[in-house]
Amino acid sequence: MKDLFSFHGGVKAASHKSESNQQPIKSSILPHVLTVPLRQHTGSISKPLVKAGDHVLKGQMIGKPDGYMSAAIHAPTSGRVLDIDNKLVPHPSGLLDLCVLIESDGEDRWINRRETVDYKSLHPKKVYNLLRSAGVVGLGGAVVPTAVKLNTSTAIDTLILNGSECGPWITCDDLLMRERASEIISGLHIIVHILQPREVLVSIEDDKPQAISEMEAACSSTSYRVVKIPTRYPSGSVKQLVALLTGREIPINGLPVDIGVQCFNVGTAYAVHRTIEFGEPVISRVVTITGHVNQPQNMEVLFGTPFSHLINQSGGYRYGVDQLIMGGPMMGFAVHDDQVPVIKATNCIFAARVANFTLQYPVRPCIRCGVCVDVCPMNLLPQQLYWYARAKELDRVKDYHLFSCIECGCCSYVCPSHIPLVQYYRYAKSEIWAQEKEKQKADLARRRYRARVARLEHKKQIREAKLQEKAPVLMPNANYNSRDM
Repeated sequence: MKDLFSFHGGVKAASHKSESNQQPIKSSILPHVLTVPLRQHTGSISKPLVKAGDHVLKGQMIGKPDGYMSAAIHAPTSGRVLDIDNKLVPHPSGLLDLCVLIESDGEDRWINRRETVDYKSLHPKKVYNLLRSAGVVGLGGAVVPTAVKLNTSTAIDTLILNGSECGPWITCDDLLMRERASEIISGLHIIVHILQPREVLVSIEDDKPQAISEMEAACSSTSYRVVKIPTRYPSGSVKQLVALLTGREIPINGLPVDIGVQCFNVGTAYAVHRTIEFGEPVISRVVTITGHVNQPQNMEVLFGTPFSHLINQSGGYRYGVDQLIMGGPMMGFAVHDDQVPVIKATNCIFAARVANFTLQYPVRPCIRCGVCVDVCPMNLLPQQLYWYARAKELDRVKDYHLFSCIECGCCSYVCPSHIPLVQYYRYAKSEIWAQEKEKQKADLARRRYRARVARLEHKKQIREAKLQEKAPVLMPNANYNSRDM
């Protein structure tokens, strides 16, 4: 039994897992039209490879990675491309983004998939390229391209497979581990082959006994260790999980790899397995549909499927809802329309009523009780961040390590004054990012201006030199000899 360490803060929130984890994973019905965003990952948006009127097959690449930090996008089904246009996508900003609209032909015909490859005989760069071309990203929420996380020169001491799933109401990873444990471990074998860690830990919260049992059975013939961790939010967040399992702290503005640790979600490992063993790109994922719907459940969903399509398959709304949230009540965000599509980051669709949140109560002044400090897992000073964010003193919030905040919502959850603290932090972050972008634009304009001045001066010098070369040469006056006089 591995000794566990601890991390500061955290809360014991009502889990509400049983509402959606009582049934096996079901397959979603194929919608008539899928809206597939070209930005479903951290990094640069993918470049479209198709145009309106093209016919595509299931699994065909329709978006090419643009740069190192990018990932491919694929057609979730066969059909005709209706349009490539800016559409509403699930994002806190509520802004539009470039999407490929595909009208399904109902045949769901695959491309010719490559045969299974022996990954052990491949150079790691070949494996990176296969995963990059298949659009494999972190399916735990961060959606960082998996090829980027695997492509490291740092020696990995500890590899963590994250099946903790600490967020209330969310059960997609739980069901995935119950039903597809062997496939998850198959994907883990591939990751281990590339990174060659000293130890491999599979982390699962102790409120998931069936998932623990299935994963232990799948790991029985390996050296991997399944570690049961206490059920405490946000124990599944990377920084807290690393501290809990290793006792090491990830540096401020650092990454797990900086201390010899790397983490992958169980859904990511499953996607790696499907890509390497079956040549399948990532075109679907398991999504929890829960909250105030008549039949909460988990479904295997094609990317581009409208939220409303899944709500209808879950029996529709119950009693009506006040908000539709992607990602659960603690770290999720409200979407502005239930027609937005499922993307790679969609792990949960939560139909919420105001009664599900403490924010139903009127906001009162901060009483400086310090409870938010006690529960902050990043050991920050939430009340100070709140005051400076509210006063728009952005330099001060940076001094108090605003960007170390993981927006877990623990502070808002326990605040007796019901202040939406995380909203203030998100506002401050967005303002700082906006200022930084403006500064970058100004710096770019300044560099361009200086380059233009230098270029014009250089042209002037060349022009003057050419004029001097063409000027006539004046002969000197002849010296007369005195005898000619």
